[in-house]
This record gives sequence, structure tokens and C-alpha cells, in this order.
Amino acid sequence: MKLKQAITGATALACMTAAHAQTAGTFYLTTGWFHLSPQSSSDPLQITSSGGSPVPASLGIQSGSGASVDNSDTIGGSIGYFVTDHLAAEFEIGVPPKFDLQGSGTYSQYGTLGTVRQWSPAFLLKWNFMSAQAKFRPYVGIGATYVWFTDASITNSTFQANVLHGPTSVSTDRSWAPVFNLGFNYNFTDHWFAGVSVSYIPLSVKANFTTQAQTPVGTLTVNSQTKVRLNPIVTYAKIGYRF
Repeated sequence: MKLKQAITGATALACMTAAHAQTAGTFYLTTGWFHLSPQSSSDPLQITSSGGSPVPASLGIQSGSGASVDNSDTIGGSIGYFVTDHLAAEFEIGVPPKFDLQGSGTYSQYGTLGTVRQWSPAFLLKWNFMSAQAKFRPYVGIGATYVWFTDASITNSTFQANVLHGPTSVSTDRSWAPVFNLGFNYNFTDHWFAGVSVSYIPLSVKANFTTQAQTPVGTLTVNSQTKVRLNPIVTYAKIGYRF
């Protein structure tokens, strides 16, 4: 009888453990630190119109001009759900990080040209290896992110005056991009875990500039644009809790 009770108790304990491990039907939350490292480059700046008239591409390209984007850090979090013992769906978002735009090529002499904030919530499907009760669980994931930018501005007055020739506003397009992800979690208890993941996002964005250029005959509206390839590598160090 005592042996039977002991076996029953052990089975119940195992079931309780499994219910809080990374098994089908489990929800989890994480929070942590995102480090974004753009592998950036850009096309030369091109003037597309001046005073409402199109500018031929052969005349509008500013040869040798370019820009790159600095690294940035922010805090963020995620919410996830185990569809099966191995497949999890996860939504990630961070506080919009602020990036500095640096001049390159003929613009390198100006240093920091401007700043912008990036919004990029992502949805991922992750395949977790090992058993649901394993302490160490590596995973691979794939998903998509929707990216847009706010608070874009030219902050370098010398660049604005000497290159753009007047007050300039900046706008950027919005786009979807794929996310390729890998990482691991380490389970401290049935509820608490920590982990690290690395994601690669092939991403490019078109930046549009509208300048009120000051000329001897008055103010002239000049439109220009460039394509910036960001392609960030995003590292996420996190701590999480499962329900």
C-alpha cells in the first residue's frame, strides 16, 4: 500500500512539473535588453525634383555621398504560447530605439547627420529542441516584422546649410521584413527561465527629404531621396516566467 501511494505521489508530482514546463498550452512572458547592430550602407543621395520640376537621374545623383546607422540599445519584452511541446508562437516588441545617422563617403566630414526612432514589432514561430522538461532548450525561429520610423530629423545645422541648403524635413516608408532567429532558454525552475537569442532582419528603407532651399531668387522646394540598407543583427538577453 505504501509503495502504491509513493508511486501515485511521484506520478502526480511529475504531472505537476510537466504542466509548468514548456509544454503545449503553456503561456510565457519575457523582458530584457535588445541590442540592435545595423549592418548598414546606403545609395548616394539623389535629387528627384526642384521647384516642382523633375531632375534627370544623371544630374541629380550626389556622387560619393552616403550614410550609415549606429548601434542602439533598448528594453523590451515578449509574450508567447506553446502550440505543441516544440512549436511556440511569440510576439516581441521593444521601446523604440533611437538611432544616429552618420555621414559616409563625401558626407563623412559632417559626422552625425540626424536621428530617428524605429518601431519594429515582430511575430515569430520557434521550434524548440530537446524535451519539454529539459533545463537547456535551444531553438530556431522564423517570422516577420513591420517596420516604421518616427521623429526623423536632421540635427546637423552645418550639413543642412552647406549640403541641403535650407530647412529640411524627413520622411521614411513603411515595410515588412522577414526575421531569422536562433537562441536558447535555460530553465531554473518550472516557472522561471532565462535566455539569449540572435535575429537577423534583411531590411531596407527609403528616406525622403523635402528642403526649403534658400536661393538668390527666393525659396525653392527641393525633393531628394536615398535608400538605406539596415540589415540589423538583434541580440535579446531576457528573463521569463511561464504560467
